Amino acid sequence: MIEGILLGLETVLTLQNLLLVVAGCAVGTIIGMIPGLGPISAIALMIPVTYGFDPASGMILLAGVYYGAIFGGSTSSILINAPGVAGTVATSFDGYPMARGGEPGKALAIAAWASFAGGTIAAIILVITAPYLAKVSLSFRSADYFMLMLLGLSLVAAFAGKGEYLKALAMTVFGLMLSTVGTDLSAGVQRFTFGRLDLIDGISFLLLAMATFALAEAIMMVLKPDQNSRLRVDSASMHLSMKEARALAPTVGRSSVLGFFVGVLPGAGATIASFLAYGVARGLASRDEQATFGKGNQKGLAAPETANNAACTGSFVPLLTLGIPGSGTTAILLGALIAYGIQPGPRLFVDEPQIFWAVIVSMYIGNIVLLILNLPLIPYIARLLAVPGSYLVPLILFFSVMGVYLVSFNTFDIQMMVVVALVAVGLRLMAFPMAPLLLGFILGGMLEDNLRRAFILSGGEFAFLWERPMTLALVILTTFTLFVPLLRSIIERIRTRSAVRGL
Repeated sequence: MIEGILLGLETVLTLQNLLLVVAGCAVGTIIGMIPGLGPISAIALMIPVTYGFDPASGMILLAGVYYGAIFGGSTSSILINAPGVAGTVATSFDGYPMARGGEPGKALAIAAWASFAGGTIAAIILVITAPYLAKVSLSFRSADYFMLMLLGLSLVAAFAGKGEYLKALAMTVFGLMLSTVGTDLSAGVQRFTFGRLDLIDGISFLLLAMATFALAEAIMMVLKPDQNSRLRVDSASMHLSMKEARALAPTVGRSSVLGFFVGVLPGAGATIASFLAYGVARGLASRDEQATFGKGNQKGLAAPETANNAACTGSFVPLLTLGIPGSGTTAILLGALIAYGIQPGPRLFVDEPQIFWAVIVSMYIGNIVLLILNLPLIPYIARLLAVPGSYLVPLILFFSVMGVYLVSFNTFDIQMMVVVALVAVGLRLMAFPMAPLLLGFILGGMLEDNLRRAFILSGGEFAFLWERPMTLALVILTTFTLFVPLLRSIIERIRTRSAVRGL
């Protein structure tokens, strides 16, 4: 392992490769900040540039673009509530309220440090455990993935205020229903398309995210102009104190480990990692602190931002050691490797060690570069919210509409986005949370596919839920997570009655 790290350092610490790390991080961060352009778009744009470099240098550049885009994706989520990629949805839950509360600088600083910590811790774990984790990721089967998705859905309690658990559950079901729109790839039939060719491929995540978060927020700002006054950005609150850093440290450490191990699983990725980390952070908080989640809680921002960066690092485990892409982004990276004539898999560690170790070492160096590039810019980026609302609302509308249109070049998507945004505004006015809707939509397709495979492989019976110890453990954990809110309410009622009787 030491020899491998030294080989990686020797490969990365050349002038050309260091410049490529910096260039990749800078380009990725800029593209990641633009709603609608995520890491997939960033890497696709940069692949032609890499053809002039050797394989190790090319992969260093693409890896830098990858985690740079994830790093920068939090900016639009925090400042204008526009999560352009699924991995940064959970970041907006507390990041945007912090920004609207006059602390955009602190929110961006927490995101930057949490991203750095998550990427760094995950890179260290990757160096130590990569060959062993490849075997673990292979042991996961369809039944385990199904229960992992169900566990993610059971965390709706993390997005529900007191007494609103059923509302959050209803929005999750609504999200699952929306995920079924389109063509059933297994049966080859259209579902809920109403004869519209525009819906054959289903509803895009970007359309739904922009409509329910960014566009709906802009409409709410118009409906409630008293909240649309020019925000005061407190420059004194742009830095983390040592007390705040110590309070966030356990959450960051826990989310780094959780995010990395979820990222190792092919098909899981940063989205599930960020939602799970957010749910765990809220679940472990005190009763009083739980009430502040969704209203600008620092732990609620740090947890998903740490986890999604750690998961991005973890996703390189199945890619480099098994040749299995765990997400759309790593699938493009796999294509880039194959274009170089290199086949990722168990032999890559032996046949092309300079590529394997150069990518891993560049991750750590890249995280340092990202921190150096982004921290000085935070005061200037944060001042976006000091723009009067009369200018900010059109800006949000522009990014929302252009972000969706540039993906599909279809005016029907814009029309549908407006309709969904109006429905979202109505639901928000009735205090229905939007986060469970997106959670159900994101996990719906993967949940259905894995359930179908597990059901078929078990001979058409539900015995797959308890046949394997790993699946059974996930079933028990999911059941416990679902009934925790109910148990808490029962315990509170018993305590209230006991207190009344005592009086």
